[in-house]
Amino acid sequence: MTAPLRLAIAGLGTVGGGLMKLITARRERLRALAGRDVVVVAVSARDRAKARGIDLAGIDWVEDAEALAHRDDVDCVVELIGGGGVVARRLVEAALLRGKAVVTANKALLAHHGMALSRLAEQGDATLAFEAAVAGGIPVIKTLRESLVGNDISRVYGILNGTCNYILTKMQDEGRAFDEVLKEAQALGYAEADPTFDIGGFDAAHKLAILTSLAFGTEIALGEIHVEGIERITLADIEAAGDLGYRIKLLGVAVKTPSGIESRVNPAMVPKHSAIAEVSGVTNAVAINGDFVGDLLLIGPGAGAGATASSVMSDIVDIARDTYVPAFARETLALASYTRAALDAHQGAYYMRLSVHDRPGAMAAITRRMADENVSLESIVQRRPRAALPGTQGAWHQAGSPASVVLITYATTEAQIRRALSAIESDGKIATLPQVIRIEQL
Repeated sequence: MTAPLRLAIAGLGTVGGGLMKLITARRERLRALAGRDVVVVAVSARDRAKARGIDLAGIDWVEDAEALAHRDDVDCVVELIGGGGVVARRLVEAALLRGKAVVTANKALLAHHGMALSRLAEQGDATLAFEAAVAGGIPVIKTLRESLVGNDISRVYGILNGTCNYILTKMQDEGRAFDEVLKEAQALGYAEADPTFDIGGFDAAHKLAILTSLAFGTEIALGEIHVEGIERITLADIEAAGDLGYRIKLLGVAVKTPSGIESRVNPAMVPKHSAIAEVSGVTNAVAINGDFVGDLLLIGPGAGAGATASSVMSDIVDIARDTYVPAFARETLALASYTRAALDAHQGAYYMRLSVHDRPGAMAAITRRMADENVSLESIVQRRPRAALPGTQGAWHQAGSPASVVLITYATTEAQIRRALSAIESDGKIATLPQVIRIEQL
């Protein structure tokens, strides 16, 4: 009988605990599908005394996570520590150098060090697998790396952060302010005490960096991604989007263009009738455009113990079957250098919300600046806030105070928009920074 695949698991948090439960619950099924037993021989975590609701009897506890990589009775190291810190990186490096397979769910580690780790895997004739690093339980890594090898991918985009999608969904459905919904997300465990990594778009950028490499056969280039978060999205924007036939989503978008790759994370208005507009709550979605397969949309849980453990387990079974695929679909030396398309060349329609001083000629000056940059306006709407509830502070525009004006453009370039807005700010016609949101016709 084939010898069992012996695992060492570093990190027994939500995902690590979920993986342990999955292995216990599906032992016979895994043996049948993998062709051999999958057993956990050693684990490591920060707090040995913590109650986790899992049975660790007969499993060695190791205080130093890196020591797992040096054990002779370990075939595969499962890194579920998370984050881009030194402990996780050293563990993965040590395992790969010793020729041990590595499964990780660590998007930050891969976004920052993926190329170096991939080279170590090749040098050590080892497997580096990371299905769970992007979009939790959605099998998007294998879809890009294996299922779509016959396709030329032109675009990959999606909702890659459940926290942001939850906040925007609640604002849209319940008419609640950003700060209020963020506090609720923190109370429910969807957002950290410091939510910057999520709401600032950085979590989505890490995932997009990995998807971009797999989709276009390039080296990972996290620093080349343009990143905007959702911190400045207000109920006024949510309401305006609804009135215009759109919903606001934080999207990660990577597009292959003649001049290079346009890769960005930003809030976007998407048509209400589009499938991605209907993705609500903490759910993730990834869309892929291939020349032979056409358009694919993968939707599912982006986090959680069961969903993420499911993806981790799929990698473990591949290793048990001795299935090898290069980490980023191609050997590292075959990956192309990332060439960035100028973001200023992005062309499309834009939504702009301006707080315009109530002065004679202000709107005429604004439209003139737009015309100077050849920005054609589809519509100009002065928006009044929704009426306040009885007994609350009035919300209607008062004479002399800045007016909220929404401009919708026809297709234009990012460069033209930015130049026009810079001139408008210099003219002193607006009271606050303008709000600019791309309109995506999916």
